[in-house]
Amino acid sequence: MSEQILEQPVSTALEPASATPAIAPIVAEVPTPAPSAANPNNQRQRASQLAQALRAELQKALIGQTAVIDDVLGALIAGGHVLVEGVPGLGKTLLVRALARCFGGEFARIQFTPDLMPSDVTGHAVYDLASEQFKLRKGPVFTNLLLADEINRAPAKTQAALLEVRQERQVTLEGRALSVPQPFMVLATQNPIEQEGTYPLPEAELDRFMLKLRMDYPEQGEELHMVRQVARSSKADMLEVTPLRTLLQARDVLALQKIASDLPIDEQVLDYAVRIARATRSWPGLSIGAGPRASIALVRCGRARALLRGGDFVLPDDIKGCALAVLRHRVRLSPELDIEGLSVDQVLQQLLDQIPAPRL
Repeated sequence: MSEQILEQPVSTALEPASATPAIAPIVAEVPTPAPSAANPNNQRQRASQLAQALRAELQKALIGQTAVIDDVLGALIAGGHVLVEGVPGLGKTLLVRALARCFGGEFARIQFTPDLMPSDVTGHAVYDLASEQFKLRKGPVFTNLLLADEINRAPAKTQAALLEVRQERQVTLEGRALSVPQPFMVLATQNPIEQEGTYPLPEAELDRFMLKLRMDYPEQGEELHMVRQVARSSKADMLEVTPLRTLLQARDVLALQKIASDLPIDEQVLDYAVRIARATRSWPGLSIGAGPRASIALVRCGRARALLRGGDFVLPDDIKGCALAVLRHRVRLSPELDIEGLSVDQVLQQLLDQIPAPRL
């Protein structure tokens, strides 16, 4: 696992963080006309085309998971973190590797294990004999795209090492607050069926994930296409990600996030998102509802989905389309419904069907 040395002594004052870069031109690989800086519609259209080109590129590596790809891209554009859950062999890690291949920024992978320590994630201070001073050794969390593979295999104290960085975009080491590179995104994976040697994620940990995605088995035709591709690969049962093009740099992701955050949203649609989140707190069958962070996530994801589909403003369907992924890990079923065998998604779908959407 690669680490970075921070050369300044621990006692040295922090330098001011660099300003966020301005919106950069979209990469030239997407064949679109150059936008005028004075025309936000052209800029928005080109950003949407870049996001759609990225989706098409990811679909070359991950077959039969179109909805999951859209949700991951939505989280990237919205500036959130993602927890991907699925049984072994569905391509959870492959999805992140493919996204890292298409992204020209820094990428790091942490394999979570029962003996992993918090300092293995964030970094620690080491004594340098030459300078006779302590220096900070940065951990793999100082990157743009972080894969936390099988996050539930590490104990709670190691999982907690990601709490601060996911919320504040900084890590406190030896009393110093060190900013991570921007953009910053954590994609964590976990296996839902294994109980041996795993540690359930606490509520505070789950709430900091913008989305919780569930990967299901592909359709028969998609699986047939996948097997045909893998059978031609020289790397055993692995799909190749090397043929994928690099479409994004760090500045492009920041540009997409800025453009999405400026998408217009009607006050009725904003109220619709808040009503959905608030309904979970009093809905029959839910013992714990979603907090205000869910309302914010619904709006941010709604804007990202609108940009991904090429829209000029947010529709109620954009909010509803991401509601399950935003809410499923923030609510808890009552024991009665759990005994009856109902799932969280089933109860949330009933809730969404009952809340009237505004007509624009």
